[in-house]
Amino acid sequence: MRLTRARLRRAFRRETFGVDVAAALDLVGRVLTVLGLAYVVPAAVALGHDESPWPFVTAGLATSGFGILVERLSGEQMRIRPREGFLVVALIWLLVPVFGALPYVLSGEAQLASPVDAYFESVSGFTATGATILTDIEALPRGLLMWRQFTQWLGGMGIVILAIAILPRLRVGGRQLLMSELPGPTEVERLSLTIRETARRLWLLYLGLTVALAGLLTLYGAVGLDDAVGVYEAVGHAFTSVAIGGFSTEAESAAAFAPLTQWTMAFFIAVAGINFLRLYRLLVVRQPRAFARDEELRLYVLLLAGGSLVLFLEILGDGRFAGEEAIRHAVFQAISIMTTAGFASADYVQWGPLAAVTLVGLMFFGASAGSTSGSIKVVRHLLISRLLRRELDQTVHPEIVMPVRLNRLPVDEKVIRAVLAFVLLYVGLFAAGALALVVESFRVATEVTPFEAISAAAATLGNVGPAFGFAGPFGSYEPFSPLSKVVMILLMWLGRVEILPVVVLFTRSYWRA
Repeated sequence: MRLTRARLRRAFRRETFGVDVAAALDLVGRVLTVLGLAYVVPAAVALGHDESPWPFVTAGLATSGFGILVERLSGEQMRIRPREGFLVVALIWLLVPVFGALPYVLSGEAQLASPVDAYFESVSGFTATGATILTDIEALPRGLLMWRQFTQWLGGMGIVILAIAILPRLRVGGRQLLMSELPGPTEVERLSLTIRETARRLWLLYLGLTVALAGLLTLYGAVGLDDAVGVYEAVGHAFTSVAIGGFSTEAESAAAFAPLTQWTMAFFIAVAGINFLRLYRLLVVRQPRAFARDEELRLYVLLLAGGSLVLFLEILGDGRFAGEEAIRHAVFQAISIMTTAGFASADYVQWGPLAAVTLVGLMFFGASAGSTSGSIKVVRHLLISRLLRRELDQTVHPEIVMPVRLNRLPVDEKVIRAVLAFVLLYVGLFAAGALALVVESFRVATEVTPFEAISAAAATLGNVGPAFGFAGPFGSYEPFSPLSKVVMILLMWLGRVEILPVVVLFTRSYWRA
């Protein structure tokens, strides 16, 4: 073992590659070791419902065992730099779903028998996407369903942030890893003395929101306000609502619940779409003035209101719904789709063309940076609009010096360039993904229209979940070919890690000493 470790350290030392691969693998191993404990939750649920816990026990042992093996082979832990952080994030979001898929395969569930299907469901869970290949959700054992819900909660705030918060020996470039896990261009504000303490407080806030929602939904069921909600449903939907994931224990998603439950879920999803650093300052530090002045938050609320209004007018015009019902479905779907939650209070596939275009458009906004949302993020749209305004003004008055500002502070030009690079890559990957789905559908003779391919690519890259056609809110991605599913797995992965940490791994300069 010593010889193996020594050879590995020599092979992967920084002087050779410019990247300490062994140190990165050591951190990945530590994360997997701790992740093995997460399987206790579904195992306990399985036992409580007289189901076999062994798929979860076996998967937990395999996950921790592999993590310990990687730690031993990679040698003594080293401090990693921001450069290694990119590799850590990319590897974790590839490997964690591999082990997350083990309970699906070991359960013997026919719907998840294919390794590609099991991995698709696991990636969709951990990336908080909500796309599913299941055709009969309610046929799954209760323990397996809860694991499905729990994976979204684990992935929502970020597995690396959880690792930073709970691993006492984690001596890494914490700020880089924390920013990699808080999607969008956001500054890690000084909430405490250490990055580790910041990660802890973010997870405590995340846990607090989850407990609050689970408590409310349980109360609704207990007092008869929603007979469809028990403790199991309340906890399961609290996991995926706060994570902005969209997995449901019900085939009809949120449509299976009473209006009060839908309004409550919509509220918590909208709150989870706010920058968690801002939420912390509002709820814990008590700085409401700074919270209210946040320009990204204002645009976020404005876009949600605008999307809700367009959907309301569309569904009211075709006479499908009226009164409170029309308002509720419009608001719920605008919040759910724009924040990339992916829940459905109604089958929006049946709505008119304006609603369809509006919903696909909302998929490209996302919620705030630093939230559990996917997609491009509101702040990037805000910065690009101000960059365009500056270019127009400087075209007319070339002598003007106009820094792009956010919340009255100038934004570094490096951030502006990073935003432009991200959006260009995002649009390019979306187009390539949609084209690949169309071409593959012709190859295997699957009935996929161009609009359905576009919506599926947007839904998976943006971590939204349901799309249109057979992959709609009450449908499934199961009819897609295995190759199409692999394409969408890559899109979900790239969307969750925000593209750039993966793309940079394919550059020569990254690996050079």
